[in-house]
Amino acid sequence: MQVANAIYQTEQLRTLEKLACRLDDITTLVLMQRAATAAAEFMHRRWRDAQNVAIFCGNGNNGGDGYELARVLHHKGIKVQVIQVGEGEMTPDTRAAFNECEKEGVVIMPFSDDMDVHQFELLVDAIAGMGVKKTLRSNILKVLNFMHTFRGPVLSLDLPTGVEADTGIILGDAVRANATITYLGYKLGLLTGHGIAYAGEVVLHDLQLPESLFNEVTPIALKGLFPTYATRYLVPRPRDWHKGKSGHVLVIGGDFGFAGAPRLAALAALRVGAGLVTLATRPEHAMMMGATQPEIMAVGVETEKDLLPLMKRATAIVLGPGLGQSDWGLKLWRLVIQSTCPLVVDADGLNILASHPCERKDWVLTPHPGEAGRLLGLDVEAIQNDRLGAVKALVSRYQGVSVLKGAGTLIYSADRLPEVCDKGNPGMATAGMGDLLAGAIGGLIAQGIPLHDAAVLGVLQHAIAGDIAIKDGERGMIATDLLPFIRRLSNYSL
Repeated sequence: MQVANAIYQTEQLRTLEKLACRLDDITTLVLMQRAATAAAEFMHRRWRDAQNVAIFCGNGNNGGDGYELARVLHHKGIKVQVIQVGEGEMTPDTRAAFNECEKEGVVIMPFSDDMDVHQFELLVDAIAGMGVKKTLRSNILKVLNFMHTFRGPVLSLDLPTGVEADTGIILGDAVRANATITYLGYKLGLLTGHGIAYAGEVVLHDLQLPESLFNEVTPIALKGLFPTYATRYLVPRPRDWHKGKSGHVLVIGGDFGFAGAPRLAALAALRVGAGLVTLATRPEHAMMMGATQPEIMAVGVETEKDLLPLMKRATAIVLGPGLGQSDWGLKLWRLVIQSTCPLVVDADGLNILASHPCERKDWVLTPHPGEAGRLLGLDVEAIQNDRLGAVKALVSRYQGVSVLKGAGTLIYSADRLPEVCDKGNPGMATAGMGDLLAGAIGGLIAQGIPLHDAAVLGVLQHAIAGDIAIKDGERGMIATDLLPFIRRLSNYSL
């Protein structure tokens, strides 16, 4: 486990803080000072010209980070003003940081909605951090509304106020940060669910604590790292390689009106390096697919008997893109589910599974939140409010590997820590992207990559390709725009 990609729950991070304070010369106040120094260094790199800064400080330890940051900026000659937010008593360390600010002449004043927010060049959110679990109080919501009127950059310390650290739920409202510098370890709420929309760029700082300390606490999840998987599996092939060694993917789908979906999946399987791809579809679609994409072996199938010989040649099957839920799709689905070949199940393959539940160890399910809700008998809001719980519930009920798509896609299997993809962008919220992902994962499985690793690698490759394709803008991006970059990433180690 690398500290750089570990994700922790709130209580685990508090445990790490307590462990750190057992070391010589380490106190909570020292950690605050290190957090402040790290934030000041990040601000200098990111917003070098900002010379008039407002720091909104609460009464908890997150506010203490803010007071310490005010001192650091004051020493650097930057004009800084602390805006006090919150009710009740300050924590002892926050009080100590506040006293030092006062002593050194930092301007400190209570929040007033009459102040001119536009006089500042940068706002810093040090109001609540990861301590808030309930809907924000009205006085805090008032401050957030005030901050929303600011048109310049906003930095959150540790976590945007209003984002629940463990789930990403928005507690009434939240600070909309351009960047968040988070401490000790990643919080799941920064990387998946609604919190992503509020966190901006997320930067991790370990507060200069030794790596051995982090070995004392097992993370709840890991941030998926493309280089880790790419260097393991996307290695150069020997000169005597042939297509039979790269696997054979069978894509099944394409009912009337949905011919494009399996074609996209088949193309993605080829672009991740599968040697052969067969597409089993309605006979009415097969000729068109063969003519427009000759690399795909398109075969018309009417019945289960037509499909059986194709299944015998496959080393991975992608079931569901454009499959529909008619008798044709249901009959093919029932046959494929009995196969011993590894499966990737997507789209209508998942919708049929929801009404015909079964278990398999050798499949990857790739639902979006709506499909996950149908598979678990929950509404979309319940899925989104606990995405980690949802992906674990999918594996508990259906076994195998589950990929819960969406902002901050989660990948989980029972014998591995969950992994989170923090790549991708809103431009990918368009038709066909899920078909590409299913095909990519199927193509990687066909090449002999274990299911969990193939799922993580496919998700990361797909998301990073989307981030490369965004160079021409988010709006108007379509699924096929990703294919050249999926191919480029497939040759990562070359």
